[in-house]
Amino acid sequence: MSRGKSAEAQLAGFLAKYDAEIAELAESSRAEMRRFYPTALELVYDNYNALVIGFGPTERASDAIFSIAFYPKWVSLFFLQAQGLPDPDKILKGSGSVAKHVVLATADVLHYPAVRALMQEAEARAKVAFDPDGEHRLIIKSVSAKQRPRRPAEKDAGGRAGKAKAGKAKKASGGARGL
Repeated sequence: MSRGKSAEAQLAGFLAKYDAEIAELAESSRAEMRRFYPTALELVYDNYNALVIGFGPTERASDAIFSIAFYPKWVSLFFLQAQGLPDPDKILKGSGSVAKHVVLATADVLHYPAVRALMQEAEARAKVAFDPDGEHRLIIKSVSAKQRPRRPAEKDAGGRAGKAKAGKAKKASGGARGL
């Protein structure tokens, strides 16, 4: 699909749909991931449930090692090749057999020793390694025509959510692969 500067403009448009807090967390977590993995290809999927940026060594989604998924109320770092990944601190969430995630309250979570250890181990175990001589690219892979709202639902006077049912969105994301 799109590459280069137009891809950056498209991504900025996707992030503009979110509340400022989530958009800022998206930018800061993406910047940290690019700092950790400067040669990774960023694969963007503006899916029905979430905006997802995969970080991988090739343009193939199946080779991606990590992704960050942006939901209306939270952001998660997914380990896309997590099967057998040791998690001594029990910080990985999710019931999937392949992918697991960690919720990012802030981009600083990416620096927590337990998270860094998981990231380093995931990188070491990856099917295809990041090319140390590779060149970063941002690639818009797909944009869903139909999407859930990217901002939390407004609550009425009784405290009930409006059109977007926040509870269903969170429940639906529990076992999602993240890409």
